Amino acid sequence: MAQDSGMFVVPQTIGTVLCCKCGIPMAPNAANMCVTCLRSEVDITEGLQKNVIIMHCPECEKYLQPPRTWIKAQLESKELLTFCVKRLKNLNKVRLVHAEFVWTEPHSKRIKVRLKVQKEVLNGAILEQSYVVEYVQQDHMCESCSRVAANPDQWVAAVQLRQHVPHRRTFFFLEQLILKHDAAARAIKIKQMEQGIDFFFSNRSHGMKFVEFVSKVAPVRSRSDKQLVSHDIKSSNYNYKHTFSVEISPICREDLICLPPKVAVSLGNLGPLVICTKVTNSIALLDPLTLRHCFLDADQYWRSSFKSLLTSRQLVEYIVLDVEVVSSEVNVGGSKYVLADAQVARVSDFGKNDIIFSIRTHLGHLLSSGDYALGYDLYGANNNDIELEKYKGLVLPEAILIKKSYEEKRQKKRAKPRSWKLKTLNMEVDDTKGRGDPEKMNNEYEQFLRDLEENPELRFNISLYRNKDYQPSEMASMTDGEDLPSVPLEELLGDLDLSDEEDGSDSMRE
Repeated sequence: MAQDSGMFVVPQTIGTVLCCKCGIPMAPNAANMCVTCLRSEVDITEGLQKNVIIMHCPECEKYLQPPRTWIKAQLESKELLTFCVKRLKNLNKVRLVHAEFVWTEPHSKRIKVRLKVQKEVLNGAILEQSYVVEYVQQDHMCESCSRVAANPDQWVAAVQLRQHVPHRRTFFFLEQLILKHDAAARAIKIKQMEQGIDFFFSNRSHGMKFVEFVSKVAPVRSRSDKQLVSHDIKSSNYNYKHTFSVEISPICREDLICLPPKVAVSLGNLGPLVICTKVTNSIALLDPLTLRHCFLDADQYWRSSFKSLLTSRQLVEYIVLDVEVVSSEVNVGGSKYVLADAQVARVSDFGKNDIIFSIRTHLGHLLSSGDYALGYDLYGANNNDIELEKYKGLVLPEAILIKKSYEEKRQKKRAKPRSWKLKTLNMEVDDTKGRGDPEKMNNEYEQFLRDLEENPELRFNISLYRNKDYQPSEMASMTDGEDLPSVPLEELLGDLDLSDEEDGSDSMRE
């Protein structure tokens, strides 16, 4: 401002003084010493811990927070850094400015943390200094792991998940929800049974918390029981083993259902033929002929439980000959449907007969002439459903389409790896009744992966990870079908595991 007005400005310079120890010029400070001499005279890290011993459980990868709390933290994580800093004594005598890890070999049993601290020294001068603290890991099994190691069958609470259906698609989806929310972190053992999964816990409250989680993501009903293990007469202490039996509704997504008359009336004369479009803690039902829909919660279902008329294992492939849209687009529970009249024919009839079905479908927004679709063949099905016999004079449609089929386009992409993969729980397999058919299990898992690709709403609540082994090629993208559904790259998560060997709780599966 003064220069612009033409006034004379006296230049100001910062004076220097000589260090009282070594005599070099320096900026003046309260101690009149340079930084090097000041550090040689005063060590602000004196009295602070440089070596600390921490207890580490080699089984569950947890660290002991005295006196009895065990916390789980990954290497070089914020949780582990906070744990390490809190273990230091006399750190309140200085001001902590910065903390960071110094890289060490994971198998070295050493964790090094570089700390930067400040403290007021001679005549009010503030000195900043860095030093490294070495933490030595000593293996010591926690109480739950030592109890399991002594007796693997020693559990306090067991949760038995069951669903009486001939497939495991529900458990594949439930497994991903458990992994994402880390709901089974306190389970000491997980066992895969014939019609479900058993979870074993060392505490009754952990089992109850897991049952509460399952009831929020699936329509279930549960009951509990307990068995006396031991009793101390003098102290009146009782030890029980608690068992929680949790039954999941047999209604699955894409099932065709014939509603009982009482249920149909309570839902405003819906159906009676409806499709299950979504299963959470409630069941979403859709009338494919009118696009009317409703949600049935767990209490409503178990009061008058019913079974599916046809399941996804009985789907038949059709070819669409003609489609004529009847209504505009309707948003039903977050999904969009369009009512249309279609002419379809069974693929198995090609070359044998010329049977054509004229039906109404809710997939008018997806289907066009020449497409393939999967549906239920009511024309050739032999239905012996009790609920269906209660509707006298009911005219059944010849076919009900469920979803668009991409099988022909997948033939070009067969045996090619996916760009994503899923984590799986570390489960033991029950061999008491013989191992199940592995080919059937693989086919069901493959169908589950295809459902995730086709339905973005289905993969909304689960975590998908990038496949490091996947290498896209330009030729593959040209030969693959443009309309073939896939998972966008922005939905994939990076695999944060440091190594495959360190990940003891779960594994990856493509």
